[in-house]
Amino acid sequence: MLPLSDAPNSSKIPYVTYALIAINVAIYLFYTLPLSGQAPATGDPRLAAYVSAIRESLPAGVSIRELVGSISLYDLFVFDHGYKPGAAQISDLFAAMFLHGGFMHLFGNMLFLWIYGDNVEHRLGHASYLFWYLLTGVAATLFFAVLAPGSLVPMVGASGAISGVLGFYFWWFPRNVVRVLLLFFPIFVRVVEIPARIVLGIYLFLDNILPMLVAGGSGGGGVAHGAHIGGFIAGVAAAWVLSRREVEGTPQEYRAEARSLPAVSGVVAQSIASGDMPAAARAYFAMPSHEAAQALDPRQSLALGQWLADNGHGQAAVTVYQRHIKHHPRGPGLADAHLGAGLALLRHLDQPAMAYQHFLDVLQHDPSAQTAAEARAGLAAIAGRQKFPARRFSS
Repeated sequence: MLPLSDAPNSSKIPYVTYALIAINVAIYLFYTLPLSGQAPATGDPRLAAYVSAIRESLPAGVSIRELVGSISLYDLFVFDHGYKPGAAQISDLFAAMFLHGGFMHLFGNMLFLWIYGDNVEHRLGHASYLFWYLLTGVAATLFFAVLAPGSLVPMVGASGAISGVLGFYFWWFPRNVVRVLLLFFPIFVRVVEIPARIVLGIYLFLDNILPMLVAGGSGGGGVAHGAHIGGFIAGVAAAWVLSRREVEGTPQEYRAEARSLPAVSGVVAQSIASGDMPAAARAYFAMPSHEAAQALDPRQSLALGQWLADNGHGQAAVTVYQRHIKHHPRGPGLADAHLGAGLALLRHLDQPAMAYQHFLDVLQHDPSAQTAAEARAGLAAIAGRQKFPARRFSS
């Protein structure tokens, strides 16, 4: 089961994702490949330390002599710079993310980063994406260290950090689809489209949690399942926190005014009733989020969101619509709130993957004929931006 691509995604270039892939490939070409073909000197003091560290984890039937005969300079390089819970170094936390055990290890990690990284980077922004990539990578490694305290076997690979990216993706893009090559060779070979959460759920549970349980919590088969699980959990948790902040926080364009205005209940509704929408917006964002959402009925909430979107305040409009969705999850106007959020994300914030989630939500909440038609038009617009449109977009 090999993932090939996802949809929808942004047409913008994910510079940080491409840079991370380039760095990992460069390290493989300039360190892994040349050092893997060289045997260490017999008197190298690192050799004895390395053998001592991994002898207990040798597969049954492998002798120390066979181990020594297979060791390369790259093994010792990894022993120096990979993360060892029993001899932890801060620098190794970061260095280990850019070292890999071989070509297939590198290929698998970079494939996942290429598929899933662009949407997460576009959602977070370049600098924030790099920050969270590194931070979830550190969290993944530390989670692994808790499961293997005292171990001197080095852990390497970008898998923990990439699992953090997958956690972000799982939370933010649940309705995306992933094109997967299913191989039951030679009986069945086909490319199919599977909902992203199913693909990532398989990755989390079948590829990591179950093997870890079978191995008794250790890195069975030389795979640090604990790091994958820890990174994924860290990514989901970070995405949840950031989403909550966006809903409850004040958009950048209204922060200065929000600090200078008193939070007076009733002003928002009065301003909307009198047609003074700029005053309504200022008063709305001067109030705590839960009070602001409760100060308006669903009709007024939608009217404020529409005015913000029509006047170029895209992020503020999305905040109003998201608060509407949160505080009126089964009330009137839910489909219209999802439509408004989707249109603002698509037209003003250039976030087609996020807009896609809302447009599909519209169709599941008993929309009017006009609202449904606008949601389908939004889905068609997103499909038109894709290099490889998903068949699901036309449904």
